Amino acid sequence: MPSRVQEKGLPYRVAGMSVTRARMLMLTLLLGSGVMQGCQAGASPSSQTSSSTTPATTQETDKNEAQNTTKTAETPAAESDDQTPAERESFEQWVSEFRERARAQGITAATLDEALAGVRYQPRIIELDRSQPEFTRAIWEYLDSAVSSSRVDNGRRKLAEHRDAADQAQHRYGVPGSVITAIWGIESNYGSNFGSFSTIDAFATLGYEGRRHAFAQEQLIAALRIIQEGDIDREHMLGSWAGAMGHTQFIPTSFLAYAVDGDNDGRRDIWGSIPDVMSSTAHYLAKNGWQRGQPWGVEVTLPEGFDYTRTELSTRQPTSAWQAQGVRAVQGQSLPAFDQASIIAPAGAQGPAFLVGPNFRVIMRYNNATSYALAVALLSQRIDGGPGVQGDWPRGLKPLTRSQTKEMQRLLNQKGFGTGTPDGIMGPNTREGLRAWQRSVGETPDGFPSSSVLEELRQP
Repeated sequence: MPSRVQEKGLPYRVAGMSVTRARMLMLTLLLGSGVMQGCQAGASPSSQTSSSTTPATTQETDKNEAQNTTKTAETPAAESDDQTPAERESFEQWVSEFRERARAQGITAATLDEALAGVRYQPRIIELDRSQPEFTRAIWEYLDSAVSSSRVDNGRRKLAEHRDAADQAQHRYGVPGSVITAIWGIESNYGSNFGSFSTIDAFATLGYEGRRHAFAQEQLIAALRIIQEGDIDREHMLGSWAGAMGHTQFIPTSFLAYAVDGDNDGRRDIWGSIPDVMSSTAHYLAKNGWQRGQPWGVEVTLPEGFDYTRTELSTRQPTSAWQAQGVRAVQGQSLPAFDQASIIAPAGAQGPAFLVGPNFRVIMRYNNATSYALAVALLSQRIDGGPGVQGDWPRGLKPLTRSQTKEMQRLLNQKGFGTGTPDGIMGPNTREGLRAWQRSVGETPDGFPSSSVLEELRQP
């Protein structure tokens, strides 16, 4: 099959436009924050975050549901500008004023006429931007769907179908085709579900009334520049409600920085050209530090009495040091040799553990959530013919809702184990407070929230 999808003379055809928008579940990373998902440049972390890159939400792929897990707690700032333009003027007035600002930044009148003549305010986008899901999804449930047998099988077929494009990207950037394909699978289910919103309408709406309108306006300028450079036209610039575009969900500034013309046709087309998609995705990872020839990590067993307070990505030491402390690969193979390795236990002491290296953290530059990176890592491993998770997840544990997490945070604060302002999001500060409390009552300090933890905290 050709790598560029065409239909009836149109230069682009977006496959699989049906998008069920009812489930806007997010990784704890973004629970209710309403920022942009996909590969994104430039974001401000909050006190709860462990990485500087902020992803965001799109339509409901399984990736979004990862953002609602109980343990992956890298949390970006719910960045908000002081006053939205909607509080000052009508949408039409704002568009007129924005045109002048865009002209001052080098956007031509012809581009503005093409892109903004029919721009529409989309109330549904504001509704989604302000939604704050109450119910969470356990990481094992997320991984069940994100790395399902059907997704693995489809990934193997897609990689075989586009092997030349994947090999070209791997040769140039050092990122394995299976990793590129896994990101493609998680981001848009291999292109079947990357959104049907006009990117121009999305960012105009968010720039006018969204909670991060300054950020959205920056993205709108970038989107206009993409149109002006001839990579895509307004009609076919489609993506999620939050503005993430194409098969692997680039936001416009990331597109300008990292998109690549992989098929040498003179355009960077992440909507219709799979060589462009694969090269662009690999380029993004390479520029963010991907180490050629290094694996993402490996599932491990931890020794009895292991200090679970050290299961944070911020705790790093050479693989040899972890090995000296009794960490072993689950299947008995040698541990990958990392200079800076971390141990993560996404479900606490009752679930599996993983030793991860620099490339795992690079995947988190694409979407700053441990569960997202683990989904990509495991899916790529399965696509390559490797095993899935060998350890057992604590499937009997019930994840806390957002309200219950807020209650837990409030109770920990009251008992002297500070977590910061209760916000219903599990981040490093909350895990630290929870671990301190667990240690004080003689429990394993793994920082994993559950209904049983909450019940104990409720006791006077």
